[in-house]
Amino acid sequence: MKQLNTLDLFDIRSQLNEEETLVQDTVARFVDERVLPIISDCFEHARFPAELVPDIAGMGLLGSSIEGYGCAGLNAICYGLICQELERGDSGLRSFVSVQSSLVMFPIHAYGSDEQKDHWLPRLARGEAIGCFGLTEPHGGSDPSNMKTHARRDGDDWVINGSKMWITNGAIADVAVVWAMTDEGVRGFLVEKGTPGFDAPEIEHKFSLRASVTSSLFFDNVRVPASAMLPGVRGLKGPLSCLTQARYGISWGAIGPAQACLAELLSYTETRTLFGRALHDTQAVQIRLADMARRISTAQLLSLQLGRLKDRGELHPTQVSLAKWNNVRMALDIARECRDLLGGAGISVEYSPIRHMLNLESVITYEGTETVHQLVVGKELTGVSAF
Repeated sequence: MKQLNTLDLFDIRSQLNEEETLVQDTVARFVDERVLPIISDCFEHARFPAELVPDIAGMGLLGSSIEGYGCAGLNAICYGLICQELERGDSGLRSFVSVQSSLVMFPIHAYGSDEQKDHWLPRLARGEAIGCFGLTEPHGGSDPSNMKTHARRDGDDWVINGSKMWITNGAIADVAVVWAMTDEGVRGFLVEKGTPGFDAPEIEHKFSLRASVTSSLFFDNVRVPASAMLPGVRGLKGPLSCLTQARYGISWGAIGPAQACLAELLSYTETRTLFGRALHDTQAVQIRLADMARRISTAQLLSLQLGRLKDRGELHPTQVSLAKWNNVRMALDIARECRDLLGGAGISVEYSPIRHMLNLESVITYEGTETVHQLVVGKELTGVSAF
């Protein structure tokens, strides 16, 4: 019998086609060669590795699922594998790509005018422009229907007032996809950097996603032309459909740090000797390692099936909620377990579990908290909304 891959016990790799395998290998090599040598230092010093953006764009990882406009046109499995390998490096890097691809390029492509698509998508795909997504507000991130940011017509323009909070890429973004309440319901607007009254200060002193730029967005009588509105959608369907795209990628992404933590722990427990024998020779440690492998295998199978459903056009948002909930919880629990089994070394940035653990504390909260996703599944089971 062949030896199983300790990070892929159910041989998910064999289920990938040639293109999917090539994408995974290419991104994995990039993470090993370019990301891992610098990411601990970036995390420690709260620095986003902007120098990696040209290479990320050059590999076609931005808007990878979009056809045309200089985008790669890859399938959903490829996008999931991109997220998995990038987050094996760091959640902050995957967050950057998720926001650019799923929360900025997707709504422009799905709901934008031809002029908006032609102007922004090629630039965003090449990494010549960076985008952010303005939905979450300071007073209640889990309830977007309670939106306070509003836009009113003034002649041929719209005037936006309000604020957004916890916005990835905000301070470095050239364009913000901003959702605001109007007399017509929720509408999306493209607000460019430098527009008078628009400010995007960076949020500092974070202990999570330190290698990522997180910002507030403030709108003080920000005037934009009618051409800045996304014409193809109104209501919460717009931002929620974007979140479904992003959550799909997160369900794959979370597998990456779980694998990274387990791989590091397997090496550590093999060489760490206590009471006359290696740690991995003990039943207690083997049981905990086996449980991590069980959780990772379950998550891999869940995301693979989710990707196949997405590629067939059969994806349901509840399935995405279940996968995001399960897989991020899996990854956070594994990072915490690995941190514990590393002993005192577990709190050092020299090892990855503490960094992944702190990052995943954010991942389990953003794009819908764990409780929100539990209630989405509960509603599907009972037909009753308990929000």
